[in-house]
Amino acid sequence: MNKVAGGLSLLLGLGFGIPGVIGTLRFAESGSVWMFLGFPTYGDGPFLDVGVPTTVPLLVGFVVVCAAEVVLGIVLWIRPRVGWWLSFALLPFELAYWIGFALPFGPVLGALRALAAGLALRNETQDKEGVRG
Repeated sequence: MNKVAGGLSLLLGLGFGIPGVIGTLRFAESGSVWMFLGFPTYGDGPFLDVGVPTTVPLLVGFVVVCAAEVVLGIVLWIRPRVGWWLSFALLPFELAYWIGFALPFGPVLGALRALAAGLALRNETQDKEGVRG
């Protein structure tokens, strides 16, 4: 299960992070939100609706969260207990961006990652208890 959680984390981090880097560079260069397959990458959505304009620092913050997600994926792969804690520490920041940029797959994949990380932790705990008992 830790590999599933790690894989989902890598998918989230790279899947949103690579377009995030491109979108940030595009926004810094032109001041406009990059469109990908006809959809705005990171710029429209609830952030804009509540008065949070798209800025380079906002986009860089998202890219940093995506980079942390990639690191989390590696940690989940090799250290599920540590990864589980980091997974839940990172989740509020991810949710803020996913919701703020109206990214519907983020919360779904994030919930699946959290579930897989929890199952990996439970399996690790049971394995250790089985060795002791």
